Amino acid sequence: MQECFAKLRQKISGRLQLFGDRRGSELAATGKLVVYRTPRRSSLSKSISIRLYSATHLDPVTGFGKLSGEASLRSWKKTKHGANDTTTFEVVMYLEEGFGTPGAMAVKHSGRHQEFFLQSLTLDLPHNRSVRFECNSWVFPMSKTNADRLFFSNTSYLPSQTPAALQSLREEELRNLRGNGRGQREKWERIYDYDQYNDLGERPILGGSNSYPYPRRCRTGRPLNQDRMSESRSKIINLDFYVPPDDRFSPAKLSEFISNSIRAVVHFVVPEVKSLFEGAIKNFESFEQMSEDLYSGHRKPAAAKSMVTGRLKALVPEELHDEIDRVMKENPFKFPIPQVVAADEHAWRSDEEFAREMLAGLNPAVIRCLETFPIEGRGGRSSITAAQVEKNLEGLSITEATTTGRMFMVDHHEYLMPYLRRINEQGVCAYASRTLLFLRHDQTLKPVAIELSLPGGGEEEINRVFLPAREGTEAALWQLAKTHVAVNDSGHHQLISHWLHTHAAVEPFIIAARRQLSVMHPIYKLLDPHFKDTMHINSLARSILLNAGGILERTMFLGKYAMELSSAVYKSWRFRDQALPADLLKRNMAVEDDGAQSGVRLRFDDYPYAADGLDVWAAIETWVTDYCAYFYRSDAAVVSDVELQACWREVREVGHGDKRDDAECWFPLDSVANLARAITTLIWIASALHAAVNFGQFGYAGYPPNRPTRCYKFIPEEGTPEFAEFLRDPDRYFLQMIPDRFTTTLGIALMEVLSGHTADEVYLGQRMEGWTEDGEVLRMFERFGERLREVEKTIEERNGQRRLKNRFGPARVPYTLLFPDTSNLGAEKGITGRGIPNSVSI
Repeated sequence: MQECFAKLRQKISGRLQLFGDRRGSELAATGKLVVYRTPRRSSLSKSISIRLYSATHLDPVTGFGKLSGEASLRSWKKTKHGANDTTTFEVVMYLEEGFGTPGAMAVKHSGRHQEFFLQSLTLDLPHNRSVRFECNSWVFPMSKTNADRLFFSNTSYLPSQTPAALQSLREEELRNLRGNGRGQREKWERIYDYDQYNDLGERPILGGSNSYPYPRRCRTGRPLNQDRMSESRSKIINLDFYVPPDDRFSPAKLSEFISNSIRAVVHFVVPEVKSLFEGAIKNFESFEQMSEDLYSGHRKPAAAKSMVTGRLKALVPEELHDEIDRVMKENPFKFPIPQVVAADEHAWRSDEEFAREMLAGLNPAVIRCLETFPIEGRGGRSSITAAQVEKNLEGLSITEATTTGRMFMVDHHEYLMPYLRRINEQGVCAYASRTLLFLRHDQTLKPVAIELSLPGGGEEEINRVFLPAREGTEAALWQLAKTHVAVNDSGHHQLISHWLHTHAAVEPFIIAARRQLSVMHPIYKLLDPHFKDTMHINSLARSILLNAGGILERTMFLGKYAMELSSAVYKSWRFRDQALPADLLKRNMAVEDDGAQSGVRLRFDDYPYAADGLDVWAAIETWVTDYCAYFYRSDAAVVSDVELQACWREVREVGHGDKRDDAECWFPLDSVANLARAITTLIWIASALHAAVNFGQFGYAGYPPNRPTRCYKFIPEEGTPEFAEFLRDPDRYFLQMIPDRFTTTLGIALMEVLSGHTADEVYLGQRMEGWTEDGEVLRMFERFGERLREVEKTIEERNGQRRLKNRFGPARVPYTLLFPDTSNLGAEKGITGRGIPNSVSI
């Protein structure tokens, strides 16, 4: 761990540029290797050498391209690149006249300890030709890897088009990346393999069984516990589990993540310290006290700060102590004011805001349009009757409202009921819920009934139905019912919509692509930015958030059954349904329309997530379709692509292997059109879908009463002592029902970390310079950026139309979660509530 944190202050990154001229029968090349903040430049220059493989001339003895002699680094020069100190090394090498065009590069690092990050190599060849190697990868010493580090030029080749001189190198590199499936992985190894979720501690192992199906994760090979099934977990906080080097956070991002996490830990330790100074206070006594304590930003006593520092250092490894001291100097005892209460601290209580957030909040892809009434479920018929709701349907009967597509439901009943008895045995008070809503003429939703259910005897359920009211006891009970719905929705959002449907679902695609697609493959180049940092953030999540006793179990009502329940939901997951148009059709929120964008037409315009999402989807779809058609001139070319088919087969049969027998889950990869559909879906999940469910977390859930994560009281029955307590002070009862101070603050701190964009984020429509030399591909990508800028203008216009009331709502929170923000790429970090990163990166 100490060595890991040393790297935070000596990140090595480079760009090697070689320039050539003719000298007799040899080609002389001089170049520059750019290195970030290396403390020992002379030793590094002596330890690195470079050799080139020809792409056009085959060595018949080795079966590889003709190999050049070695070239070493020479003099160096220190320069400044943004915030980084860089060192430029020169190199001179000579190639035989018959060498041909370079197509691969072998980098040998003969030093003993320090890895470096190589950015790129550019060769200027005779006759105004150039070859570029876009490396962007870590190079470790030979003493660790026992092999040179191989890089290929930027030219994209389908497997069948690969020059003979590079074919064996291409195949060998992929074999090395797959490894042998044995042993514990070390940080310098570039091995991609699969494993079950057996690293969560004392919880069921997920994946590989009919009981607990799940996507696979990256294998680490850590030692097993005595049960010989689950991986050992040696530390309370471990940020250094194996992740392949090129899929790890950059040192700058890791440093930023650690600082943000320490700040979050400080936030949730503060309530414990406060209780020592002010007496044990389990719950907030009033909404005013909650706002003052959490958001006022007043300084805590010096003794409190000292105690927090001591408590925090006791929790983490010693190498983090300096970082703790630095963060504590910033006085981090405050949260920014969440958007949902910034303009109106009472708007969250309204029915209008409650319903609007189902269309434009954190979990906007759950609501569905009812097709039949009464509602039928696995436990039988719902207790909601026509007579209960018809007085709120603007004069329509329930049949008329349903047949005209104006009745909607948010269902947190079906998947919860099988687990509810066990969940409540943990000391929480949770219901399964159904919320029925009506679409008014102004396209806003009105909640008309909430059904809360508990397990009864045998297969029976105990149901209570609550109806909207604006004053008196009924209004207070209605507020409690909405709060229990919000608790259900919070759990589903965090565990299913966020974790399962984006983080966990994407990881197997990354592993399969790294194992089966060469870096020269055009589909690899297309997908690579959409994989950035996902495996690392997933590893950290399994270590700190999702593990037994982790933050999610401590804050969410699902407790120790959280991951098991997500496995049950995964049984019905289908990749092809994750495409936005397919999802909208499945939830009956849209109808098929060949003349509409992406073939679907929304049932009503003012559905911000879907309206903005379809625009973003269409931009991605056009870019991907054009790209695929450029490289695949026929359906036969897709079918005959051995790397592509191996990747797709491995995703279906291994990475998502528990879904291998579900024929409706996958697109058949038998045409250019289906390839484009599959890739568009994957990019949508990794970029826009994740942005929609992640970056608004603090804005909406940073104020706990709006989206509490658990309840400790049921809604009281009339005539009971609890009901009398409720009548005496409904607000006090509410505050005692939602999480205590410690759980509340821990949850807010988590939201603060997860909702922020980091400084090195790469956004949709943005890629690293030099990622391809193909002019036509670059023109297609530029058109993609132009379409995204058109999407931004459209969203701004929508947010300016007063008739679209769901764009702001009573809380006056504009819907910008699917605003690409191309004009401000990389300029702003933190909690912005806008911008679509390329990948699931936080």
